[in-house]
Amino acid sequence: MSIISVPLSPVFTLNDKRIPRSSVVVKSVGAPQSVVENNAFSYKNDGQKTSDVEMLEPLWDDGYGTQSMKDYINVARDLIKSDGGPPRWFCPIACGKPLRDSPVLLYIPGLDGTGAGLVVHEKSLGKVFHVQCLHIPVWDRTSLEGLIIIVEEHVMIERTLSPNKPIYLLGDSFGGALALAVAARNPTTDLILVLANPATAYERSPRHPLVATMRTLPEEWYWTFPYVTSFLLGDMVRMAEVKFGDTNNLPSYFQLVGNIIGEFPTYSVLTEIIPRDTLKWRIDLVESAAAYANSRLHAITAQTLVLASGKDKLLPSKYEAQRLSGVLKHCKIRVFEENGHTILMESGVNVLSAIKATQMYRQSSKYDIFNDFLPPSITEFKTVPYESWWYRLHMGASMFSTMEDGKIVRGLAGIPDEGPVLLVGNHMLWGLETFSFVLEFLREKKVVLHALTHPETFSFNVEDDYIMVPYTDIMKLFGAIPVSARNLFKLLTRKSYVLLYPGGAREAFHRKGEASKLFWPEKQEFVRMAVKFGATIIPFGVVGEDDLSELLIDYDEMMRNPLLNRMVTELNQGRKSIRKGTGGEIAEQQLHFPIFMPKLPGRIYYMFGKPIRTKGKENMLNDKDYLRNLYSQIQCDVEKNMAYLLKKRDEDPYRGMVERFSWLRNYGSLDQIPSFEP
Repeated sequence: MSIISVPLSPVFTLNDKRIPRSSVVVKSVGAPQSVVENNAFSYKNDGQKTSDVEMLEPLWDDGYGTQSMKDYINVARDLIKSDGGPPRWFCPIACGKPLRDSPVLLYIPGLDGTGAGLVVHEKSLGKVFHVQCLHIPVWDRTSLEGLIIIVEEHVMIERTLSPNKPIYLLGDSFGGALALAVAARNPTTDLILVLANPATAYERSPRHPLVATMRTLPEEWYWTFPYVTSFLLGDMVRMAEVKFGDTNNLPSYFQLVGNIIGEFPTYSVLTEIIPRDTLKWRIDLVESAAAYANSRLHAITAQTLVLASGKDKLLPSKYEAQRLSGVLKHCKIRVFEENGHTILMESGVNVLSAIKATQMYRQSSKYDIFNDFLPPSITEFKTVPYESWWYRLHMGASMFSTMEDGKIVRGLAGIPDEGPVLLVGNHMLWGLETFSFVLEFLREKKVVLHALTHPETFSFNVEDDYIMVPYTDIMKLFGAIPVSARNLFKLLTRKSYVLLYPGGAREAFHRKGEASKLFWPEKQEFVRMAVKFGATIIPFGVVGEDDLSELLIDYDEMMRNPLLNRMVTELNQGRKSIRKGTGGEIAEQQLHFPIFMPKLPGRIYYMFGKPIRTKGKENMLNDKDYLRNLYSQIQCDVEKNMAYLLKKRDEDPYRGMVERFSWLRNYGSLDQIPSFEP
């Protein structure tokens, strides 16, 4: 590791003691200059932010899973070499160069103190943050108050350098308690805390007596420390899985065993990273930091995200996350049920994804849903459940598009390569078609398709969060935006690809016998805006709901049932209709959740009609007849597309899941399962 230590200033005093001020370690970038320059992609030369299309490629390969526990050991071996220096900050080389105007992220380590515990996430975080890691040397004995001031002073420096940007503190275990202590002392500073199994739960840990006892372990037996505590610290299987990255295609048993056997001997290095005397000192630090932070939680105003493990054998992290969410003013939690204490070193946890999904990534003092949106990465694409082989086989999405000359082709070749593009079509029950839709555009067209979604999707009650969070997190990661005229305006301004359902909730939660019926508003809500920006409109139709599910209880039946009627009424209390004033049945639709039963799956079919170009028609903005006819044309095309699919799907020999599974076994490709001939 090539690093350069640059002192910030001389010493400062604390309680009449002279303590060396922390240093910053600046990385020596080893990547070719061209690579580094190409990575600074956030803004064009004219100062305008680039579009999603231009940002997707640089952020696509996030590097997650290319470094693991073995890399942590190698880095730690270099860092523990004593140079007599104080705690200091360094930038990992693997982080590379982030996009311009990125905020700073300060990583505060756990008990090990090396600062290398972020190794799994360095490359992904380094694309959108200026990452700096705190290193506490093995033989350093700086007090808790001294460490707080070291972090605090660095926060002040960063605030001075970038007064309009937030400062992220990523605290791991002990580092989480330290981050909370700093936040409590600086309530007016724009801090965003990301806490990984914070040690504020130390006193309530069932293993607390065991950990404390390790301090008194005789020197001749201290070599057993890494192996005795390994079952407490983390899940070795999860650590071994990191290298494989894609959780939808898990490694074989022998690959996992090989990784575990290969890495297990490296645990002996922990006795060098945390010698016996250092362990004793740092356990005292953990106790002090937990007590300090817990006594000041009421003073914390910072936005906070707690990443908690469900199988943490060292701390009751899941319950601690719930406690903190009830005490802190602005706290969100994400629980990873299958992970252990070393959550940042294990598979199934992507820190950047969690920050993005909770909409806590911002480059200025206020979050902007457009300017602060980061396109999905290859890791998010591969690990989302809707991209797994079994889900894709289950849905069997078969897509067709229409070329400019009217020829129908398999795939998305008929979709324009440049935006703005507005896709307008029909909703199936519960919006079952949306995820396959969005992911296929990402896979084939390499574009983010922003689905305009009912605002209530993002505003569930606290008691519903546990059920809805996985669903809404995925929607946010892949670009879903609350539907409104203002948001459509902004997306078209940015030349984005936009997915719009004029029928909205009325179509998604339709009644029995209405599977292929449109419920569009009387007013042409979107046509005039599309013409204003010269957008290309793609009418599309989707069918296949009847092959996937059977509607058991619809809205009308709910209204006749006293219990269900009361549930729907309570669900809609205090909610405002986003279609008020549009006229027709769609404006009166109440939010409800019809009950359906899954069926042995058939197949979903998508048909994208011939593109309707509006570029050059800006002079028709006030022509009511033109806008009315255009609206009618789009609606008619959507209905024709659905009728075409309902007729042609009978010719598909692979409409059934059994037939698709047989084809997959013989040919092994989900992307090429045949369909009917267009």
